[in-house]
Amino acid sequence: MLENLRAAILVPDIRKRIGFVLFAFAAFVFMIHVQLPDVDEATWQQMLAGGSFYNFLGFLSGGALQKLSIIAMGITPYINASIIMQLMTVVLPQLEEMAKKGGEEGRKKISQYTRWLTIILALVQATTMTTAMRNAHVFYDSSLLFQIYAIIALVSGTLFLMWLGEQITDKGIGNGISLIIFIGIVLRYPVYVAQTVQAGQKDSLNVGGLVIFTAIALFTIISIIFMYQGQRRIPVQQARRVVGRKMFAGRSSFIPLRLNNSGVISIIFAISILLLPQQALSWFQHSTVAPTYAHLGFLELPSNAPAVSLAFETYFSPNSFLYNLAYFVLVVVFTFFYSSVVVNVKDIADNLKKSGSFIPGIRPGAPTEEYIRRILLRITTVAAVYLGLLAILPSTLQHALNVTTFYLGSTSLLIVVGVALDTMTQIEARLAMRDYKGFIKR
Repeated sequence: MLENLRAAILVPDIRKRIGFVLFAFAAFVFMIHVQLPDVDEATWQQMLAGGSFYNFLGFLSGGALQKLSIIAMGITPYINASIIMQLMTVVLPQLEEMAKKGGEEGRKKISQYTRWLTIILALVQATTMTTAMRNAHVFYDSSLLFQIYAIIALVSGTLFLMWLGEQITDKGIGNGISLIIFIGIVLRYPVYVAQTVQAGQKDSLNVGGLVIFTAIALFTIISIIFMYQGQRRIPVQQARRVVGRKMFAGRSSFIPLRLNNSGVISIIFAISILLLPQQALSWFQHSTVAPTYAHLGFLELPSNAPAVSLAFETYFSPNSFLYNLAYFVLVVVFTFFYSSVVVNVKDIADNLKKSGSFIPGIRPGAPTEEYIRRILLRITTVAAVYLGLLAILPSTLQHALNVTTFYLGSTSLLIVVGVALDTMTQIEARLAMRDYKGFIKR
């Protein structure tokens, strides 16, 4: 890897692209410090401390949410819009036809729809956030006009990040949106290291627990690399062809089925479903209305919002058994769902039949489709169980080892490792195109 980076720096075009990516990172860091005016910092930090969903968003935005800058929402609305459009492409025949047969024009239209959906989602998220802040007296100016100003600023910040990501994709190396999320996550780690050092200086650090936690984290990163690179290669044989008077022998190839087809999407879906109701109910924790309960036999059920909020806080906290069980189940379910959406087994079988190719020992058509489906089910089961365990492992370890100064989430690990591998792959591909001798010798 280091050899490839050194080779990339020697190639002028790749060096220019890497420089543009670093410049975009610098612009992102600068925007983190462009804060909204008239903000009560103490009240805002108190509000952040009471919401896990805000902390999750802040982690993905590189701390911009904690500083309440104009890019506080990060690129999350664009991610959600992209996921929704990807799912709608499978559900709606018109979008599916546009994606498959529309060519470059079709892809541009879908990208345009994604941008408009991003604006809508950003407006909804900014309105919800600023309303909660206004009710919590985070703003010194509580007028409606200032709230509208804050909404416009937050939506503009998200649109700027969306534009910056597209520029990185066009003029840099790698996927721009993924790299923005990547740098947002990486920027938080120096803060955690500083917190760990400060805790060590105050003799309040569990050194043994931190060493065990670090070792397990390194092992987890290695396992994620294997999961990302893992493939199940299904052998494919192409039938002999007669062109004019010549007969061409069939070629052997394979269908690469990735072990982890859902990537980080299943974990993002699961944690969003778990944290959004929890965040919404947390707004009732400081309500003046007393919690009330309905008695059903020997059961005592909450009957109003403050009671439901108190029950969630008691039995469904992030370190509770019920929370981790629900997290695991949701990740497994979404992994199966998203894998079935991404990998269209019927299309694979039909394309093999149309091209005159076949899997050795399997008849074309329905038997091929059933054979690929069985393989996909087996590898998806492995990936789903792995992602489910990965989702609950970091928080469980931190609670068990009493490591409170360093946050290492499953989502962040998957994103950081996946983006790094994808970027290195693209650098290697560009080096191969330029016929770099040092790369070919390897």
